[in-house]
Amino acid sequence: MEIDSKAWKILECLQQDARLSLTELARAVAMSVPAVSERVKRLEEAGVIQGYHARLSPAKAGYTLSAMVGITVAQPYKKKLLQLLEDMPEVLECHHVTGADSYLFRLLARDVGHLETLVARVNHLGETRTSIILSTPITARPLRAPR
Repeated sequence: MEIDSKAWKILECLQQDARLSLTELARAVAMSVPAVSERVKRLEEAGVIQGYHARLSPAKAGYTLSAMVGITVAQPYKKKLLQLLEDMPEVLECHHVTGADSYLFRLLARDVGHLETLVARVNHLGETRTSIILSTPITARPLRAPR
């Protein structure tokens, strides 16, 4: 599916506020409600829009610490690691990467002791490197049209 400028405008609006009504969305992109409704439906069916989510505050949910963990894992243990990470609610995302690490994952912890416990759960599968995130000057941003 080709994403034209009108579709990008719809996507930008929905990424800012996924709770916009179709009427509000149509007004924001200068289209009719039926046209916007059809565009959104096509974007969903094509898999461009994968879902609608609430953004939560980790600190207000009890997580005071965020960290990136890199791990080098031998091939026989990769599936076991991914299964373990999948079962850990503190793990927000995991990336299979090039370089020294096999995987890089981001997690949340209540405190340093909790972080130590979480890292210990995977440490037996490979060598880990943990970086505590001090701040996030650029947060996750909306996807925008390429320039």
